[in-house]
Amino acid sequence: MGDSIITYESLYDALRRERSFTELQKLDPDFFKNVVKYLEEKESILDIQRKKAPGFSSELGKTQIQIENVRKLIKEIYENRERKIIQLAILSSKTEAGNVELSSMLNEEKMFYNSLLEQFNRYRKGILHNLLNKQPPVIEESPKELKSHISQQDNTKLVRFTHPTPKFVGEDMNIYGPFEAEDIANLPEKVATLLIEKKRAVNFNV
Repeated sequence: MGDSIITYESLYDALRRERSFTELQKLDPDFFKNVVKYLEEKESILDIQRKKAPGFSSELGKTQIQIENVRKLIKEIYENRERKIIQLAILSSKTEAGNVELSSMLNEEKMFYNSLLEQFNRYRKGILHNLLNKQPPVIEESPKELKSHISQQDNTKLVRFTHPTPKFVGEDMNIYGPFEAEDIANLPEKVATLLIEKKRAVNFNV
């Protein structure tokens, strides 16, 4: 989108572009945050109108309808992008494609994609690959479940991996990894800081 300001017209344009192209369309990095701000502003206007005119008025009705339409636009934008991300994760799993272009995804969407891809790969390997090798299906424990066992008292830091990182043992003797580029993980602060210093990961700001 051209700028970070959300309007009804910019939302409609974003939906139009998602419908018109098979590829995921680029959005402002702060799109989700700005959508929330826009909805809050609209709701604030509605509250002011209600206080001015407790009963029904045409102005109040128009604002209510616009908010309903905005919510529909947001839902359709999300669902169109959701469908494309799911399709991309399926295709990546089928073709075992590496270095998939993720630049059009927002941070939360990258997390969604990586999570889907991991699950698709795990079940494809556990079911299809085993069947083709005349073996019964065996679903291995998710690597994400093995990455860390962090207690509630530990100070943690959310990081995004910039390079593939093999499985390793941290100072706490817990096993972490393996990680792929663009993986997001919540790790003990010492482990995260070390990875950042080695330029294997960067701070991830949600």
